[in-house]
Amino acid sequence: MLLRWLPEDITVHNEDLEADRRRLLLRGLSQSLSDILPLLYSLLEKHFGAAVSEVQRGQLDVARMHAAAVTAALNAVNAYAEWAPVCDLAKSGLINACGFLLSSVEFRLHACEFFKIVSPRKKPPDASASEFEFPMRNIYQLLMSASKDFLCRSDSQPCSIDENEFEFAECICESMSSIGCNNLYCIAGDSSVLSLYLEQMLGYFRHFKLALHCHSLLFWLGFVRESVSKPKASVQISGDSAGSSFGHSDKENKGPLISIGDDCCSAILDVSFQRLLKKNVPATTSGGVLELWDHEFESKESFSRYRSRILELVRILASYKPVVAAVKISERIGLVFKSYSLTSLPSQDLNEMEGTQLALETVVSGIFDGSTESGTGCSPEDQVMLHSIMEELLRNLISLKWTDPAYVEILGRHLDALGPYLKCFPEAAGEVVKKIFELIMTLPVASKDPSTAGFRRARLQVCTSFLRIAKAADKSLLSLMKSIADTMAYLQGEGSLHRGEHNLLGEAFLVIASAAGSQQQQEALAWLLEPFSKQWTQLDWQNLYLADPMGIVRLCSDSDLMWSIYHSVAFFERALKRSGQGGSRRSTPIQQNNSSTSSESNSVHPIAPHISWMLPPLLRLLRCVHPLWSQSIVQCLPGQLRSAMNISQAEQVSLVGDVLSKSAKEVPPLSDGAQNPSDANKAGHTLEPNESDIRTWLKGIRESGYNVIGLSASIGDYFFRCLESQSVAIALMEHIECMEFRHIRQLIHSTLIPLIKSCPVDLWAEWLEKLLPPLFRHCQQALCCSWSNLVHEGRAKVPDICRNHSEMDLRLEVLEEKLLRDLTREICVLLSVLASPPLNKGLPSLDQPGSTNRMELSSLDEADAIVSNSLFGFALKHKDLAVPALQISIDTLSRPDGEAVSKVLVFCGATVILAALSTNNAELREFVARDLFAAVIQGLTLESNVNNSGELVSLCREIFVHLADRNPGPKQVLLSLPSITSNDLLAFEDALAKTSSPKEQRQHMKSLLLLAAGNNLKALSSQKNINVITNVSPKLRNPAPNVNAGVVDGDVIGLAAIT
Repeated sequence: MLLRWLPEDITVHNEDLEADRRRLLLRGLSQSLSDILPLLYSLLEKHFGAAVSEVQRGQLDVARMHAAAVTAALNAVNAYAEWAPVCDLAKSGLINACGFLLSSVEFRLHACEFFKIVSPRKKPPDASASEFEFPMRNIYQLLMSASKDFLCRSDSQPCSIDENEFEFAECICESMSSIGCNNLYCIAGDSSVLSLYLEQMLGYFRHFKLALHCHSLLFWLGFVRESVSKPKASVQISGDSAGSSFGHSDKENKGPLISIGDDCCSAILDVSFQRLLKKNVPATTSGGVLELWDHEFESKESFSRYRSRILELVRILASYKPVVAAVKISERIGLVFKSYSLTSLPSQDLNEMEGTQLALETVVSGIFDGSTESGTGCSPEDQVMLHSIMEELLRNLISLKWTDPAYVEILGRHLDALGPYLKCFPEAAGEVVKKIFELIMTLPVASKDPSTAGFRRARLQVCTSFLRIAKAADKSLLSLMKSIADTMAYLQGEGSLHRGEHNLLGEAFLVIASAAGSQQQQEALAWLLEPFSKQWTQLDWQNLYLADPMGIVRLCSDSDLMWSIYHSVAFFERALKRSGQGGSRRSTPIQQNNSSTSSESNSVHPIAPHISWMLPPLLRLLRCVHPLWSQSIVQCLPGQLRSAMNISQAEQVSLVGDVLSKSAKEVPPLSDGAQNPSDANKAGHTLEPNESDIRTWLKGIRESGYNVIGLSASIGDYFFRCLESQSVAIALMEHIECMEFRHIRQLIHSTLIPLIKSCPVDLWAEWLEKLLPPLFRHCQQALCCSWSNLVHEGRAKVPDICRNHSEMDLRLEVLEEKLLRDLTREICVLLSVLASPPLNKGLPSLDQPGSTNRMELSSLDEADAIVSNSLFGFALKHKDLAVPALQISIDTLSRPDGEAVSKVLVFCGATVILAALSTNNAELREFVARDLFAAVIQGLTLESNVNNSGELVSLCREIFVHLADRNPGPKQVLLSLPSITSNDLLAFEDALAKTSSPKEQRQHMKSLLLLAAGNNLKALSSQKNINVITNVSPKLRNPAPNVNAGVVDGDVIGLAAIT
């Protein structure tokens, strides 16, 4: 036990000893290894032999004492195994001793722990290859010998193996996986050993016990990555084995890279396809029931992480052995689909078919990855075989005549998984598109009957599948555009398409058109938007429902119009995202650095002509929605609408990650743009809206509406010149005071930031003066109040929660703080955008090469001209905009939110630049020299700013260097600190004058702040207190951070205190 505790003082309890004492202990232990390791071997040999003898003599009590000594010796050996040189462990005989003990039921787990520790060890730089590789090869032999018996019995008599043997096998498998991941090169030159090792690892991968499979998965994933990454250097030794330099650099490879055989690849794919599910199903192996993912493993690792590894393994193998992968997935789909057709399982139990869809999607993306012109990396002969296999698979899928909605949904998802294949072989696209529309027409049009919810979902899913096909197939569908348009028109004319379905098909049509060029995209947009414009621009419904906020109440009683408006706004959003360059949101050039008359692009954005009729009704709609949350109006609203305005449980889950019961959850929307099929009104529009429907409508109108405005603004000049800035400002800012925090954050993120980035220079005054001042004023006041509540009362009291919940619990308090921090960070992002270099290209750097680090007088003469051409300079010229923005920046520095501080520092840095440049703005210089300087130092007192401490010190240095000679503020702020004297300040100034290096000046500033503030600057002192773990090696001492270092909690509140 003493021999065990000594090294554990280094490897486990390192914080108990300072670095120098740990090094001294390590040096002493290293020098004593020649005595310690043989002693441990002799103890193992002596007491194990004595225990066996005493058992044979029937002296069980004495035998137990010797067994305890063996266990203690093994524990001591394991304490040295982590750091003692492998060659020393081998010379002492400990490797062979532990290998021998693997056959002892009493000691095998402790002995296996030794191999689990030694297996990932790397060869030291100063060790010869033979000194390290020979012991490692011996370890391979010992582990494989222990595995052989277990795997044979597991295949022939799985029921004879008890849980203790499975536990031991798991430890062995983990050790074998670890040594293979790190030191496979040690046996790469011995084909017989390598083949046996890979055969056993494949046996573990195929084993019905999930734990064994998971450990081997880590090996196979890394091994396949390595093997596939260097195909040119590989040579195949056998059809069922593979090897590589896995775990070591090319310079130290000891054998050729060995490719993966077809049989091995097939076996891995077979198992992987079966293990994509959570539910237990009969296995094809002899082990009986395949043990799939369960709740016990959920506590160890998330299923999504496990499945992502399986899918990555499948994808890599598919790209490496495309024909094998295509054959196996085709066989798997045929087998599963046949079993379902024969057994007639209920549509709720389609787990295996869902697994085949995921596997097919992964295999197809791996094969047809677009790495070559043909879309695959295989030979022409393999391409012919691939085409034949995939063509047969597609023919089988198309021939299915399913009518059950769940089966139709699954079939549609299998078809969209073939999208990359259609890109490479466009001749097959026509049949797929025809089948998609056939599936839509097979399903009856959804009605208000709740029993048809499955049909609504299936129809939406099939439309979503068509959208995915359009994205993946690229130009392969261009020749089918006319037939697609005709079919859509026919279905629309027959009343066989709901608005949500039409939106998905229309978006897919835009994706196809974007591959044909801007002209065809414009024509497609005009065709798709024409029916929308006829209804959207009518004044009757606008005057009836959008004249005042109570019009929304009337609108909620007209289900058809309510959902028609919803889908119109949603399609405008889709059209904006899909139109323009590449069918995605276009990133237009920053126009404020060019003249407004010459900045227009030669090519008009495809959707630009439609903005003039799309946006005015939307602005009126948002202007009516925003005041619903005001106290004067909310009291007059029906109870159902008031309840729908509250933050939903699903939104709470998305914010704080809480787990709710199934009854409380809302069904999540389908991915890739499909609307929520569980909401009857979103598809059928015939039921009276309930609370959930109204909430969905309000949320969707706000999200899509803000996105439509932001995306339209990103088009550039056209948006700003075809709309009145006053109408936009009124719609967005008139009721900013009654908006909840999550709504303001959404408005900033989706609308205001894109608008600011795209606003032309000559329109800054017209647009930004109307939009930004009311936003900054309200946010500054609201954030100040909520942060004060959080610090002093422990609750943020944000309007999203406190208006609707009289009784609070911990979850709601955490939710409040999350909403507060989200808005704080978003407003800081907006401030950073105002100060971002692309929008302020005229602003120079304060640290000019070759200067004395103070702004030259010639630069000051040109300062006003430089400032006037920057967005940030424009903002600070207008007090109603600048004052609240500057106040937000210094408030943020004093709050325990490191992420918000990191975002606002860009704004603060630009403020310092402007203060240094400005010749006639004494108020700004005074603000920077006193208020901002003091706030930055205050920020250094918060431990949450440890990661921002370098930038905060730099900001202090810039303020002092560039303003201390022109304003007494910086010196007065420093002298107000508790532990500084005037002599300290004079010495600091003298040190600054002696160097022009910003780096050295920052170091001087940091030293002065630490001296002046005593122990109050936690952001700086925490860096000094971080402990280091010395690498437990006699020669290498690379420090690494200690994650268990002590933390000062004085300024940590709320979320920051929850770990």
